[in-house]
Amino acid sequence: MIDAKSVIHKLESTHNASDEELLFLLGGDYDASILFEAADRVRRRVYAGEVYIRGLIEISNYCRNNCLYCGIRASNPNVCRYRLTKEEILACCASGYELGFRTFVMQGGEDGAFDDDTMCDIVAAIKVNHPDCAVTLSLGERSRDSYKRLFDAGADRYLLRHETADSEHYASLHPPKMKLEARKQCLFDLKDIGYQVGSGFMVGSPEQTPECLLADLRFLQALEPDMIGIGPFISHKDTPFADCANGSLELTLTLVAMLRLLFPNALIPATTALGTIAADGRERALRAGANVVMPNLSPKDVREHYSLYDNKAHSGAEAAESLALLKKQVSQAGYEVVVARGDAKKGAVSLNIHNV
Repeated sequence: MIDAKSVIHKLESTHNASDEELLFLLGGDYDASILFEAADRVRRRVYAGEVYIRGLIEISNYCRNNCLYCGIRASNPNVCRYRLTKEEILACCASGYELGFRTFVMQGGEDGAFDDDTMCDIVAAIKVNHPDCAVTLSLGERSRDSYKRLFDAGADRYLLRHETADSEHYASLHPPKMKLEARKQCLFDLKDIGYQVGSGFMVGSPEQTPECLLADLRFLQALEPDMIGIGPFISHKDTPFADCANGSLELTLTLVAMLRLLFPNALIPATTALGTIAADGRERALRAGANVVMPNLSPKDVREHYSLYDNKAHSGAEAAESLALLKKQVSQAGYEVVVARGDAKKGAVSLNIHNV
């Protein structure tokens, strides 16, 4: 018989657990408040009460891929497509800097118009204008040479969710040309080049099992990322998964807490998807161990068009111009938004994942 308190204490003290113990926690048959309290203790031990903000700039909703879950998939004819210009991106950064952002996250579909020359020029310009800021990219799979050029131009971080570490599950979510091993190789290439690397996965995607989630946790232990982003699967009306049930808020929060205990030094965002699925989803994620929020700095007239899933929150506290509201909500949750680059703490936990 597994005892929840004992497993959670083990996770908090050793930052690891057996497969059986992790699956037990995923099952949720215990008082989850014990898990959340442990996660909060660990995040306060490492990051105190600080919450880092990132200015999200969604630079393009063109994408060459046809991921079955994604609203901006190439074959969706109902998307109002857009691309931001260099000048628009720099203007977003300038306004964000005035608001107090010291990290800018450029996110987009895999859009060939943003080739290496174009992106290197934009990254270098941001660094000239804001040398005290970090530049994060989230532009999908590219070649190692491409990643290296972008790094040399000044990019500091790269976000690339692996989405699922189970190869059969990955194949059920993506077109045949996309391979899990290629995605994993991108992540290890990014680490080798010197980026601060972020990965993560959807919670509750179609055909996902507890064993899939266990594989995700074990893969992340092998990768040792600086950032881990997760959020509930939310369906989009123009995808093959339109009629699939959304992921669970409770399971997502459980995983946020488990990730904090497994990776005490990681940067873990309270994602927009959590704020979309529940009005207090972001605040609950902060209390479960998250320590990053990413308000939207994109021009207001394009935000609704970057629609990865239905009903995406892009106003109110999700909007960068409403930073005062966000600060108030974070404060009410018991934390404080700080003006800083917000780099991951050093000394990531490295464990033999079988020695538990």
